[in-house]
Amino acid sequence: MKRIVIALLMMLPLAATAQSNAWEQTETTITDPKMNPKYLAGAVPEVDGRVVFETTINAPGKTKAQLYDAVVKLMHDLVKAPEQVKEQSRVAIEDAEKGQVVASLQEWLVFKSTALVLDRTRLLYHLVADCEDGRVRLQMTRIIYIYDEEREAQTYKAEEWINDKYGLNKKQTKLARVSGKFRQKTIDRKDYLFRKFSEALTK
Repeated sequence: MKRIVIALLMMLPLAATAQSNAWEQTETTITDPKMNPKYLAGAVPEVDGRVVFETTINAPGKTKAQLYDAVVKLMHDLVKAPEQVKEQSRVAIEDAEKGQVVASLQEWLVFKSTALVLDRTRLLYHLVADCEDGRVRLQMTRIIYIYDEEREAQTYKAEEWINDKYGLNKKQTKLARVSGKFRQKTIDRKDYLFRKFSEALTK
């Protein structure tokens, strides 16, 4: 019996045994992420009814042109990253005069990966950078998920899935049972991207 089980495991697709979020780092010291304050009320902001994550990266002494060139490189590197769905991710706008760069991204977010289970979703979003002298305004918006493609694909917009109304329990004391994992991983991904851009633009 043991040999049969081993043989069956060896026949599984490599994707089912090797999938992971290569960018991900565990930084929390709270045992249960469902109750980590970083994921709770207010963590997913909405602007005019749309989920928009935003940060301003201050880079004193750097010109708009310098920051624009750096952002263009960062965006092109991002669309080539391992988690991206290569045929779908691209840099859509490069406008040096306005100082704006927009990437349209489609990537995999992995919730759980074992020899028998691969739970993941496609994450689609726009990453928008507006450059000016000394600073870059960075936004992650137009977020959509395509989930459970192997059985019956479900499509969710962030506004109806990960905001405070849907991504948390009624008391807003912990992550919702199903949509909560999308909220958690999206926040983790946003934090990673904002941090990497900040590190690159301020060094």
